[in-house]
Amino acid sequence: MRYMLLIYDREADWANLSPEKRREVMAGYRAFTGEIRQSGHYRAGDQLTPVAMATTVRIRDGRRVTTDGPFAETREQLGGYYLVNAKDLDEATKIAAKIPSASIGTIEVRPVMNY
Repeated sequence: MRYMLLIYDREADWANLSPEKRREVMAGYRAFTGEIRQSGHYRAGDQLTPVAMATTVRIRDGRRVTTDGPFAETREQLGGYYLVNAKDLDEATKIAAKIPSASIGTIEVRPVMNY
């Protein structure tokens, strides 16, 4: 089964990291990605640009309306994701717990619908 592992962090916290700590965290991400690639769990994953680069799209009264930024203010922002294969939710949450941001942010684990 496929699971989305959605990575939420506070952008302000990342901005305040020292260059050394940032390098350490990114090295952790490279190691994690290598591990899940080698194990066969990895399907896709990427870091996202900051929310200031986001555009929200809605259709209202038949017209497309775009707004700069995310839909709502939140404490944590979606910063990236992994799409993984896991046999069940338990395995998916074990994989999610290894994501470096799990120690400073939140990882949302969500099954992908199969059609």
